[in-house]
Amino acid sequence: MVENDVRSDSGSGADASDYDAIVIGAGFGGLYMLYKLREDLGLRVLVLEEQDGVGGTWYMNRYPGARCDTESVVYSYGFPDERIADWRWSGKYPKQDELLRYFNFVADRLDLKRSIEFGTRVSGASFDESHSTWTVNAADGRSLRTQFLISAVGMLASAPYAPKIPGIDNFAGTVVHTGAWPREGVDLAGKRVAVLGTGSTGVQSIPQVAQQAEHVYVLQRTPQFTIPARHVEYDDATWAEIERERPALFEKARWSLGGFPWEHNGKSVLDVNSEEREAVLEEMWARGGFEFLWGSYKDLLTNPEANKLVTDFVKEKIRARVDDPVTAESLVPNDHPLGSRRPIVDTNYLETFNRDNVTLLDLRRDALLGITKAGVQLESGEVPLDVVILATGFDAVTGPYLRMDLRGREGRKLADKWETDGPRTHLGFATSWFPNFFMVGGPGSMFINYAILMEQHVEWLTDLIARVRESGAKVVEAREDAEARWAQHINQQVDRTVIPLGGKSWWTGSNIPGRERRTLFYFGPYRRYRAICDEEATSGYQNYAIS
Repeated sequence: MVENDVRSDSGSGADASDYDAIVIGAGFGGLYMLYKLREDLGLRVLVLEEQDGVGGTWYMNRYPGARCDTESVVYSYGFPDERIADWRWSGKYPKQDELLRYFNFVADRLDLKRSIEFGTRVSGASFDESHSTWTVNAADGRSLRTQFLISAVGMLASAPYAPKIPGIDNFAGTVVHTGAWPREGVDLAGKRVAVLGTGSTGVQSIPQVAQQAEHVYVLQRTPQFTIPARHVEYDDATWAEIERERPALFEKARWSLGGFPWEHNGKSVLDVNSEEREAVLEEMWARGGFEFLWGSYKDLLTNPEANKLVTDFVKEKIRARVDDPVTAESLVPNDHPLGSRRPIVDTNYLETFNRDNVTLLDLRRDALLGITKAGVQLESGEVPLDVVILATGFDAVTGPYLRMDLRGREGRKLADKWETDGPRTHLGFATSWFPNFFMVGGPGSMFINYAILMEQHVEWLTDLIARVRESGAKVVEAREDAEARWAQHINQQVDRTVIPLGGKSWWTGSNIPGRERRTLFYFGPYRRYRAICDEEATSGYQNYAIS
């Protein structure tokens, strides 16, 4: 381990030219980026974090029911460091408070907080071509200078999206977004509550809100496919077995289809008879979670005919979980196939509609006209309310970048570049015209188990930065033709899947009104993506200009 220069231990009062790297964000990727650059390369690193603590998504998302929908065993750091090896998860899917404890545990054990400046929002940054450095501007008016600028702002949590609903500012009650839930909570006891949106945050929060409120009105715009989580708590024997298998589980996840330690059965849905298909799907349904999608048949997400058979299976499961047939039918998606939108893992979501204090309001049949002083106004009339919860999602993937004023060579704005060409990057790591600027999980990377992707991205970028510094170069930049080829490739790849049938989704950025539909992820196998990244490194980074 290389000792860090003491000047990098604190942002406050440090010389503005003293940083080799500035990292934006202290979530999963930002913490590991700090660890690798500081500990492995001995760089002078500062992390700028807008919030008052570490954890990123799990610091900001405090809504009722907030829980990880990736199994805890592989939603954690897999790199070997004995200082954090004794952490123990309580169960399969950790809640927000446990996840937040985990990130503080890691940050404290690895002494990361001394290199993090909390409560500092980055308003923008510009590249100085004459000095080959970035000037990073904080919202409080300060400027810091660094050779490398690395964004680890994540895909979602830093950019909540709230639609413009007529009259919302006149509502006499409480309006709150799931992505900006107050730390002190919201008093829902005895209240009439509306939840607008049934994406992942809505699906997680609605069952919890229903246990507190007098009555809950679910304002559904688009019905969603949800898969039961099947959460279990870990006893001593189970955890001991997990610890023994953990290295192998991580290695399997690193070279898997979607960053998870399991694989599909290698068969097509169409190659088996109905009895075998039903047996496999029932087994996967009993296991729950993402394994149902990525652990059953190989062509579930790529063959529309095969997909329809599995989609019909899940539709029947929805009907079976809801007592009232009219309500059940309103909850069955009929405008997109399974897997064409972000999969949702739920805990008693559909069963919540069997409660007497929960009412589904289908906005496809009874349109939302606006919000009055006393409640929501539908075509059928007014619904009196005390609280409106906006579970309306995020300006995902590109939103966290576009809220900063980022300017590259010749003062070119990132917002202008991506507006013209789409959010082009090379493998999700870098974008042309922005030298020495890197992204951890940027547009053009993948939507998989985020933990596995973050570790791979951080390690790849660390190796690239080491290569640049060892060569004596000052600047590294993705080649424009390389990112154009990658954009073409991911567009071709998505057309081989059912994703284009998903309608307006944050996977394509089309959940934001007026925004053109774009391919934001590589929807091929993760192991293939990882191999492409490795080939780029072993080739000497031929798609990057190092000078």
